[in-house]
Amino acid sequence: MLNPFDTPDRVEFRKVLRNFVSKEIMPYCNQWDEEGRIPWELHQKTGELGVWGFGIEKKYGGLGMDDCFMRVTFNEELGFCGTGGVSAAMNGRMISIEPIQRLASEEIKSRVLPEIVSGRKGSSLAITEPSCGSDVAGLRTSARKDGNHFIINGSKTFITGGMTSDYFVVGARTGGSGLEGISLFFIDADTKGLQRTPLEKKMGWWCSDQATLYFNNLRVPAENLMGDEDNGFISIMENFNYERLSLSGGVLGMMKACLDESVNWAKERYTFGQPLISRQVIRHKIADMSARIDAVEAYLNQVCWLFNNGKKPIAEISKLKFFATKALEFCASEALQILGGAGYLRGNRVERIYREVKVMAIGGGSEEIMRDLAVRQMGL
Repeated sequence: MLNPFDTPDRVEFRKVLRNFVSKEIMPYCNQWDEEGRIPWELHQKTGELGVWGFGIEKKYGGLGMDDCFMRVTFNEELGFCGTGGVSAAMNGRMISIEPIQRLASEEIKSRVLPEIVSGRKGSSLAITEPSCGSDVAGLRTSARKDGNHFIINGSKTFITGGMTSDYFVVGARTGGSGLEGISLFFIDADTKGLQRTPLEKKMGWWCSDQATLYFNNLRVPAENLMGDEDNGFISIMENFNYERLSLSGGVLGMMKACLDESVNWAKERYTFGQPLISRQVIRHKIADMSARIDAVEAYLNQVCWLFNNGKKPIAEISKLKFFATKALEFCASEALQILGGAGYLRGNRVERIYREVKVMAIGGGSEEIMRDLAVRQMGL
């Protein structure tokens, strides 16, 4: 669908990304998925494109500018490869970069941001716990002041990049219960008292590492506190907006991959002497998929425009997130139905996308949480 917000720079950026994904990722992504990892060189090659520098000052290795359309384009083009684990493996850093620039000390920013943005090092945001996911206010990991240090105890789980990241932004309770009393801390991965174990046997995202982190009397300098003590909840919530927008972009790319595979197969596959594409029931499935893609794309463009114009459309982002993932669920199911047995075999985009539908619907805020948040933001 024609994008009324396209500019020459955005069109060229998409072209560069599409060529990169086509040459550097598409030929290998299924192999990486089966192997359960991506080569670290891919982080660095991707970092050279500047995709992690949006909103980051040039002195820290960033682009010195931001553009939500370009952010979404990056995630969409990655999603088109049909291997969500590739995107997850590299983009775990994205939701930790912005808080580091905004809240960390100058020493930390100068030391780590150039490495993270360039892809030389990885970073992760560690919020989710075994006892609470979307209920951030219920987190139990504690940080107790001890002289000029904080002592952190507790655990985090489902942390993307948890086994490979060099740095973590960790939410911990420094005060009372509820929304108040939560703070953010910067932690180097080699800090004594940090243990991490991999989460294996996942349904999807095979080539991305997720982990459980354990903090056992981990001591961090007081200057590693990010922002004001007891005031980290708002920072966490604001950061989720970009995560949900990026996930929605990835969902759009996956939907387009489903349509692409469906059309190609329907043109090549013959039944009773006629190409599958000539069958009305198949044509209707393709039309339904295409309509949902157009709807998600138009919604994304509108939200990106609002972001670029200084708005914080939390209700719209929340609705976009669950609307997009429900649309992906439909497209993945219909695509697999069109491909039939061929789509059920490992090694094709539709099969990979089908088993990753649910992680897109849960990650960054479940569909149920998104619906409730949207209605609250609507003042109801």
